[in-house]
Amino acid sequence: MFIISLTYKTSLENVERFIPEHNDFLEKHYQSGNFIASGRKEPRTGGIILADAISKKEVEEIIQEDPFYIHQVADYTITEFIPSKYNEHFKFFIKNL
Repeated sequence: MFIISLTYKTSLENVERFIPEHNDFLEKHYQSGNFIASGRKEPRTGGIILADAISKKEVEEIIQEDPFYIHQVADYTITEFIPSKYNEHFKFFIKNL
């Protein structure tokens, strides 16, 4: 699993111009099963995406499709983690345990 942390590097006014395209990007990857959860940071300095992918390389390739990436609106940090404890309600997200 991966945590993708987006940090805006431009004004919120500029970010908001790309929100509809970004939402389409998110929906595409929810439908494919790559994304588990997403939302904006508070305060609104960026966002977080929880992703299920085969490798960091796959996540990097997915990010390159994001309009925020294409239009240089955000920087991305990718953190891979291996869940070792989880709430039973989310067990179906955890593979190979």
